[in-house]
Amino acid sequence: MVKLFASDHTRKKKFEQWLMNQFTLKQTVMALFVPLLWGLGFVFAKGAINHFPPILLMAFRFSLTALVLVWFTPLPVGKFNQLFKIAIVAAAIQYSLTFTGVKGLEAGLASIVVQLEVPFLVILGALLLKERPGYKKWTGIAISFVGVAIMSQQDELSGNFISIALVLSGCFAWALGQVMIRKLKDVSGMQVTAWIAVFAAPQLFLMSAIFENGQIEAIRTAEPLVWWTVLYLGLIMTCLGYYFWNTLIRHHDVSKVAPFLLLLPVFSVIGGNLFLGEILTLEKFYGGATILIGIGLITLNKRSFVLRRR
Repeated sequence: MVKLFASDHTRKKKFEQWLMNQFTLKQTVMALFVPLLWGLGFVFAKGAINHFPPILLMAFRFSLTALVLVWFTPLPVGKFNQLFKIAIVAAAIQYSLTFTGVKGLEAGLASIVVQLEVPFLVILGALLLKERPGYKKWTGIAISFVGVAIMSQQDELSGNFISIALVLSGCFAWALGQVMIRKLKDVSGMQVTAWIAVFAAPQLFLMSAIFENGQIEAIRTAEPLVWWTVLYLGLIMTCLGYYFWNTLIRHHDVSKVAPFLLLLPVFSVIGGNLFLGEILTLEKFYGGATILIGIGLITLNKRSFVLRRR
């Protein structure tokens, strides 16, 4: 009788734990908004890069993010040195490389290539964190890079090899930064976002001063639409987007939330077509689809989403 009661109690606890790990309708909407906000960010940033130098644009973005979030997050006492180093790799270097590359690519295409952050993270996790990816993830990595090879064979992209290489280098920097963040203990996700922005903003302004020119003229002649883009990147894409993301990963495993990010390039491609007049050719579609299939193999697992109403 005692064993039967214990067994029932165990099953009840397991069911409650399973139920808590499912997505509510509200959380599902938030999970859909993350790739929407981030995907459109590529589109709007692409438009603003035609006026602002890309590193300067990122400096404005993180300055705005820092000014908003720093007041709502506690000081990461004892973690400043680590966060400063993470900001150099995961923000200053990464965004400088990525968005300098975006300047030479279509927004939709760039958002697809950026998905290679996931394979790089798996590779670095295996090398530096002694993680053991299964054969499915290694297969996904191989397929993803085949997709890049397919897209790079197009005539219109063959002359943009440097831009693709810059975005790929940014993907590697992002993955390395995530490995550094994984080693960071006792710091919340929002603290990481806020204080990386605090450190990254001056780093990006310095990098812009070293590697770019025409900043003063760009600021002086910027039209209101360009500044609205800066507001979107700093407040909507970063503050709101990461608020949703951090809220979700506090309640669910990253492996359950990450697959939603496969929608990011979908929203970027649609936004690029609507706002920038970009055209999705069959070649780009095949290459992009191949990349996303590979990323899907890496991120999707049997513990897929179950919608729960509350």
